[in-house]
Amino acid sequence: MRKKLRVAAYAMCVRDEQILLARWTDRHGRPEWTLPGGGMEHGEDPYETVLREVEEETGYHIEVTGLLGVDSFRLTTTHRFGRTVDRHGVRLVYEGRVTGGELRPEVGGSTDLAAWHPLEKVADLRRVGLVDVGLRLWRERPAAGRLE
Repeated sequence: MRKKLRVAAYAMCVRDEQILLARWTDRHGRPEWTLPGGGMEHGEDPYETVLREVEEETGYHIEVTGLLGVDSFRLTTTHRFGRTVDRHGVRLVYEGRVTGGELRPEVGGSTDLAAWHPLEKVADLRRVGLVDVGLRLWRERPAAGRLE
């Protein structure tokens, strides 16, 4: 079985009771909202990753104000030709504050739109699970940086 590790960094940006989200399309062609962020490049520090990814996906420059926590998951998938892959994802979730830039969609990337959404309306959005993980980390602020 092939093993695949992906480390990524994401930002929880909340202001005026709204959360900043980016929209991407799942493998079935359905749009879903996610936290702005993404995979680390080889040799890149996760702190730099979250700054780069937020700018790429939203147009905003942010200041990282804290590390909210780390989310780790594993899943086994089967690909064409029956190849099985053991996937391990490690996601660092930072808290961020917008310091500049202008909201705009990503061009030529994995997302097609960025927008602010009222916190009380997030439950109504078609979203990836990471949004809920980020909101829990932001609200609960677990001392160990890990949700139980």
